[in-house]
Amino acid sequence: MKLITQNLKFSLVGIAFGIIFVKSEVINWYRIQEMFRLQSFHMYGIIGSAVLVGMLSVWLIKKFNIKTLSGDTISLKPKQFHKGQIFGGLLFGLGWALTGACPGPLFAQIGHGQLGVVFTLISAIFGTWLYGFLRDKLPH
Repeated sequence: MKLITQNLKFSLVGIAFGIIFVKSEVINWYRIQEMFRLQSFHMYGIIGSAVLVGMLSVWLIKKFNIKTLSGDTISLKPKQFHKGQIFGGLLFGLGWALTGACPGPLFAQIGHGQLGVVFTLISAIFGTWLYGFLRDKLPH
């Protein structure tokens, strides 16, 4: 029963997130192309808002020692920079520009009826598998 309740909770959050993606046009391939062509502020505004909300959330979590819904402590470990992040970011951006989707919006696009995106999802899963396979040979 706990598993069903927990999955229902995550499903509701996912559905709400998908509705926000659809309503804000984040899943719109033309909006993404406008961003990469520097023709519109729309996507930059959404991404900037997300960064600000994330920064505020992290600050609030640290300031008030906020715990998870199950009462666990949230620990945010510092990240170290390495050159592999630059290559990964460029590859991620290239895939985003070509397909008009990043991992979160992929599912919203499929839920919105853009079934051709299933190919992009399969490609993303394959890319993740390939990264795991080659991880030890890549610069970190």
